[in-house]
Amino acid sequence: MFKIVTFIYMNYILFDPPETWENILPLTFTRPVCEIRTGILTLKEKWDKYLQQKTSILTRPYLQTKFSLHIEDENVLINGSVIPDDILLNEIGNLPPGTCLYAGETLIAVRMDGGEVDSFDMTKYQQGDRVTLNFAPLVLTHPWDIFRLNGQALEADFQLLTQNRHGVEPSRTNQILEPEKIFIEDGAHVECATLNAETGPIYIGAHAEIMEGSLIRGPFALGEHSTLMMGAKIYGPTTIGPHCTAGGEIKNSVIMGFSNKSHDGFLGNSVLGEWCNIGADSNNSNLKNNYTEVKLWNYREERFIPTGLQFCGLIMGDHSKCGINTMFNTGTVVGVNANIFGAGFPRNFIPSFSWGGAHGISTYQMNKAFEVATEMMSRREKAFDQTEKDILVAVFEMTEKYRS
Repeated sequence: MFKIVTFIYMNYILFDPPETWENILPLTFTRPVCEIRTGILTLKEKWDKYLQQKTSILTRPYLQTKFSLHIEDENVLINGSVIPDDILLNEIGNLPPGTCLYAGETLIAVRMDGGEVDSFDMTKYQQGDRVTLNFAPLVLTHPWDIFRLNGQALEADFQLLTQNRHGVEPSRTNQILEPEKIFIEDGAHVECATLNAETGPIYIGAHAEIMEGSLIRGPFALGEHSTLMMGAKIYGPTTIGPHCTAGGEIKNSVIMGFSNKSHDGFLGNSVLGEWCNIGADSNNSNLKNNYTEVKLWNYREERFIPTGLQFCGLIMGDHSKCGINTMFNTGTVVGVNANIFGAGFPRNFIPSFSWGGAHGISTYQMNKAFEVATEMMSRREKAFDQTEKDILVAVFEMTEKYRS
C-alpha cells in the first residue's frame, strides 16, 4: 500500500543527469534529456501531464538559453531521464523538504530550497535524508532505450491522453481491427488504410493524415500535422512525432519531430532527431549477418560499447541528412548536422558536421549548414534564430576532435 497524496502547488524542475546526458549523445547535443520523445510524448510533456502544471528545465549552460529555468523558494528537482507513472508521482509528492529519492544509486528526485538550485550537482549531492524506492522506474540511459521502451511508453501515453475522451470515428473506407484501441484526434484525415490495433494502440494526432494503402500494426503514434505517405508499412512499436512526413517500411523506431523519411526504404530499431531528412530508397541494417550483439558508439567512453541487443539500427542527431540510396550499417551513429551521400556503406560512427560518405569525410562548413537549416525550418514556419545558431556553434566546437 502507498499513501495517496493530494498535490499542492510546488515548483518542479527537470534536471539533466550528467552521465545520462552524455550517454544519450548525439541526441542530447541539442536538447535536455527530458525533451527526448518516447511513446507519444516527450518526457517533459509526460511530467507536465502527470503533475498538471508546467515544469522548467535545468540543463547545460549552452542549452539553458533555449530551455527556461524557473526557481522558487521551494522546489522539487526531478531526474529528466525518468518516465513518470502514478506510483512514482505519489512517492515524489510525499517527499519532505531536504529529502532525496533514490532508485538504487540513481537519484530520482530531491526537494530543496531556491538557494541550493543554482549550485546543484547530482553527481555530488548527498545532503538531507535518503528515501529508496522499492521498485525500479523506467529510465532512459542510452539511445537504444528510446525505441526499446517505446512500446511501454506508448501504451501508457495512450491511456493518459485518451482517458474519458472520445476520438473521431474512423471512415468506413478503412480496414479496422480492435477499434476501441484506436484514437483519432480532431482534424485528422485517414482513408483507405489498414489499422490493426490487436498488438497495441494506435494514436493519430490532430490534423495528421494517413494516405491510402497504408498498413499499420500497433502500437503506433502519428504526431499532429504529420503525414504517412501512400502504401507505408508500419510495424510497431513506432512513433512518428509532430510535423513529419514518413513512408516506406518502418519498424520499432522513433522519429522525434519535424523530420522526413518520405520515400521507400527501410528504417528499423532506430531513432531520428529533429530536422532530419532521409533520401529516397535509403536503408539501414538492424541485424548483423552473424546475429551477434550490436555495439554502438558512445561519446562518454569514446568507444563502441555493447547494447545487449540483437536488433539495433540507426541513431541520427538533429539536422542530419542523407542522399538517395544511402546504406547504413547495423548500429550506426550519426552526429548533428551531418550530410551523408554517395555509394557504399559509410562508417558506423559519423561525427557531427561531416560532409561525405564511404568515399571519405570532410568538414561540413557551418555557413553552408546554417543555410540549409534556415531553409528547412522556414518550411515548417520555424525560425533558425540566434539561439538555435549558438547551440549548433557550441556543438561544432565540442565535436571538432572527432573530425580530425
